[in-house]
Amino acid sequence: QVQLVESGGGLVQAGGSLRLSCAASGSIFSLNAMAWYRRAPGSQREFVADITRGGSTSYADSVKGRFTISRDNAKNTLDLQMNNLKPEDTAVYYCNAAVVTSDLGIEYNFWGQGTQVTVSS
Repeated sequence: QVQLVESGGGLVQAGGSLRLSCAASGSIFSLNAMAWYRRAPGSQREFVADITRGGSTSYADSVKGRFTISRDNAKNTLDLQMNNLKPEDTAVYYCNAAVVTSDLGIEYNFWGQGTQVTVSS
């Protein structure tokens, strides 16, 4: 089994910054693409950003230029630097990872438990 544990959420004023982290542990043979998603109150979960093992990134239009996703393959960690936060960024943020758990090469998708980010106006 694989565990993803997020940290770094909290309450911040509009215009402020937060850095989220996600640590992956467990039966990891290969940690492939990783991503951040979020779910605002009353909304469905939406894509925020992702990053391949090689470092290629993509972002939702709503966060481009403000958020930066990064990872450390040696430590199996994923970060999300969030700058110039807006009230509409308020949501529970989830870490997602595509993990190969053995030399059988089968990839599974895992989710963290989420961390709350609240941006006050």
